[in-house]
Amino acid sequence: MQASPSLLTLFGLAVIVVGVGARINIMLVIILSALTTCLCSGASLVAAIATIGHYFTANRYMTVLWSILPLVGLLEHAGLPQASRTFIGRLGVNTPGHVLWLYFLLRQITAALGLTSLGGQAQMVRPLLAPMVEEAALRMKKQPLPDELSQKLKAEAAAVDNVAVFFGEDIFLAVASILLMETVLENAGLRISPWHLSFWAIPSALMAAAVTYIRMKRLDRAIGRRNRP
Repeated sequence: MQASPSLLTLFGLAVIVVGVGARINIMLVIILSALTTCLCSGASLVAAIATIGHYFTANRYMTVLWSILPLVGLLEHAGLPQASRTFIGRLGVNTPGHVLWLYFLLRQITAALGLTSLGGQAQMVRPLLAPMVEEAALRMKKQPLPDELSQKLKAEAAAVDNVAVFFGEDIFLAVASILLMETVLENAGLRISPWHLSFWAIPSALMAAAVTYIRMKRLDRAIGRRNRP
């Protein structure tokens, strides 16, 4: 039995899974996945490259966001992480869980207001949030952090940002996901107001906040147990 072209295009998803699992450069993985999807759909190599080039130039305004990366690098070189460590010390927030929980609330509220660009992995988590969390852990442990714990705290900082914006942005009426859901439901014969979709995103956001609060409490307790002799 011969597989249909529509099923063969799923190999592009397999390329992403394997590439991410093997920790290959993510940009290379995405390009290979796009090429695989085009080729499996029956397109030639030239047509596949042309398709990728077309959508890249059609959405070239997205590359403007890359301009922030050199700015973040310069700020880090100028001592932004050290300044954030000093700032969190002055606030008197003494545990990593408290720092992450406060950031989660701020990130979710701003995302619910449509201000999703105020946070992010490159512009907020790496240069500001992660150093703050590590500084809080240092004050809590009163000794140098093991590399395993340091990496875990960085991962928690990245996860908090992702979860907060994921569940918070759907509360904003004009976000793309709300408009997409409205369109899909309308095509299926279900007419639902965007206000209705936004309203029912609130329980999910509150549940995400509650789960994150519990996780941050468990994180602080786990770090506290490591301090015991």
